[in-house]
Amino acid sequence: MRTRTGKTEDDPTGPRAGEAAPAAPAPRSPGVAVLTRLIVVLAVLAVAGGGIWLVTRAATPEASPTTTEIPALQVKAADVRPGSVAPAGGAVAGGAEQQTSPQQARSRSTGPATLAQWASQVAAVTGVPARALSAYGNAELAMRADQPNCKISWATLAGIGRIESNHGQYAGAVLGADGRPSKPIVGVPLDGSAGVQAIGDTDGGRYDGDAGVDRAVGPMQFIPGTWRKWASDGNGDGLGDPQQIDDAALAAARYLCAGGRDMASPSGWWAGILSYNNSTEYAQKVFGLADGYAKAAQSVRKQS
Repeated sequence: MRTRTGKTEDDPTGPRAGEAAPAAPAPRSPGVAVLTRLIVVLAVLAVAGGGIWLVTRAATPEASPTTTEIPALQVKAADVRPGSVAPAGGAVAGGAEQQTSPQQARSRSTGPATLAQWASQVAAVTGVPARALSAYGNAELAMRADQPNCKISWATLAGIGRIESNHGQYAGAVLGADGRPSKPIVGVPLDGSAGVQAIGDTDGGRYDGDAGVDRAVGPMQFIPGTWRKWASDGNGDGLGDPQQIDDAALAAARYLCAGGRDMASPSGWWAGILSYNNSTEYAQKVFGLADGYAKAAQSVRKQS
């Protein structure tokens, strides 16, 4: 047991029986006592405040300078000079030379002719979910019919989709057969904090649920104001929904093809990606993914 002096009862340094106890120290003045207590209180508050700051920092992930989406952090940037080369091309549902429209792609019956067959086979060699590949492929086919000179590739759309939301699977979401994630994909507040743009609210919270500032939404991470301009109906249901991956992929393709851009040329490709996110590192990550996806998918065509 410990005594109030802080020593144990059998402490050999304590006063022995029969010996006079040392004189008690002179009492401190009230002013000194108050000052001492004040210093102790301030020290406790400082420690507590520091602890709260550390917890907050640990619980709040740092925004990436490239993108606010976590999947981007797992992607390595390709060692390629901007504007020097475009990623390898890929063929959807039988080959670009067939100029297949989305409707025709679904009705063909030879080789990986239908979009669903193609997506299933390419999924096996790329690791991209087949449902997401169907959306990227459909967007390419639709743009062949609408803007054939753009030459946008499904692989480029897949590269963007991987970085922005891991193909609609961000934060544990599951991409359903209807092309919608199991829970809405909404990015961080664009409030001007470190690594994040400052974009005031443009939709009253309609798309992102935030009436204070904008947040990027959906598998392709559209800013609400941008979505209103490029909203597209990729699945033919008469609606344009940024959370639906067919709609989002087609809108992204149209955005990249703006101004008559040729997405098969080095200059056009880099200009398009940098317009989507003005970061060289971001573009290099998309390049590496798109090039890898397209080259992996070439084996599917060779086997058919």
